[in-house]
Amino acid sequence: MRRTTSRLSAAPNAVDCSLLAAGIDWDAIRVPRSVGVSCLEILGHRNAAVVEDPRESALYWFIAAGASAGWDVPQTRPLGANQYLVVPPLHRLAGPGLHWRIGLAEGRLITDVQALRGAVEGVIGPAGGAPGTMPHDRCPTTPTWPAI
Repeated sequence: MRRTTSRLSAAPNAVDCSLLAAGIDWDAIRVPRSVGVSCLEILGHRNAAVVEDPRESALYWFIAAGASAGWDVPQTRPLGANQYLVVPPLHRLAGPGLHWRIGLAEGRLITDVQALRGAVEGVIGPAGGAPGTMPHDRCPTTPTWPAI
């Protein structure tokens, strides 16, 4: 059974944003807002906490610590050990500015990494190709026809 709860190391400041280290209690995945909004809908109740940064036009999902290792989904960026994320105060649930798109309701911080990958690839397509298509380097070999 996957853990869906965790804690934010050095809990966010009650008044202002906090710079928190990834890779300890959680990793994070940065997704462009244009992709992330659709991912929110695809994941539905499987979403846990999500931070929105309107200035960067990005959404951040929290995943289990270490789960970003090997993350190679185009248009996204993993944040793991030795990286940091600015997190809004817990009460900031709307903009303007950095805020929780989905707050820490019910103590849920961690989104399942495979569900998130599936949602992102469902929007952008596997390896960044069109949704529902196979990238060229993963396509079955095209048969070669003998010269006539």
